[in-house]
Amino acid sequence: METSTNNGSIIPADVKGIIFDYGGTLDTRGDHWSHILEQGWRHAGIEVALPTFRHCYVFAERELARERHILPGDDFAALLYKKALIELDELGRINPEAAPADAQKAAADIAAYCDAYARACIEEARPVLEALSERYPLMLVSNFYGNVDSVLRAYDLRRYFRGVIESAVVGVRKPDPAIFMLGVVALGLEPRQVLVVGDSLRKDILPARSIGCHTAWIKGRGWDQAEDDAQDPAQIPSLAALTAAL
Repeated sequence: METSTNNGSIIPADVKGIIFDYGGTLDTRGDHWSHILEQGWRHAGIEVALPTFRHCYVFAERELARERHILPGDDFAALLYKKALIELDELGRINPEAAPADAQKAAADIAAYCDAYARACIEEARPVLEALSERYPLMLVSNFYGNVDSVLRAYDLRRYFRGVIESAVVGVRKPDPAIFMLGVVALGLEPRQVLVVGDSLRKDILPARSIGCHTAWIKGRGWDQAEDDAQDPAQIPSLAALTAAL
């Protein structure tokens, strides 16, 4: 189902609730988080070829999925530090000459850079969430590490959402449409009454649409060229477009 318009609004008239993705949607203006972390590496003085960085990024993602490194009380800065340290440890294994002499300091620098970046994006998103939460019940549906509630509270975002559906808690991950249906059910609505807002065509927009939800795709820099080249009728230029006609 494509996102339709209603008197100039991106939000269709039959929408009664909205589901938001978190990472990439609210904290990077639609960009895949790999781009921000790569910038963080450069900020910390670590210059490597893109394939090397991407290997370390994927290694850390798999390690975080395999082992319980992230604790429920970790805020985003703590998460970023742990993730960056795993990435840099892997860099030291595959390319010792490129690895920083003090991995802990470099990881702290990367985490601080990325946390500041996320905070700036979130402050841009805040007025949108404020305006929409006054008109619609909002849910958050996210692939995350078991600490998204702590992340939201640390950024003072939790108050905008009626509830949170997190992959590490419910045992379902995007792009499985079932995780979006959990959000729809939690809202007490039918899929046709829900707008899903996300930054990933494959993980957010297509699975949400497959169960009958309206969709809005905030398209930024993707993981690969195929994502960058993709187009879809649900594309919107920014989060702010959601409230332009309210």
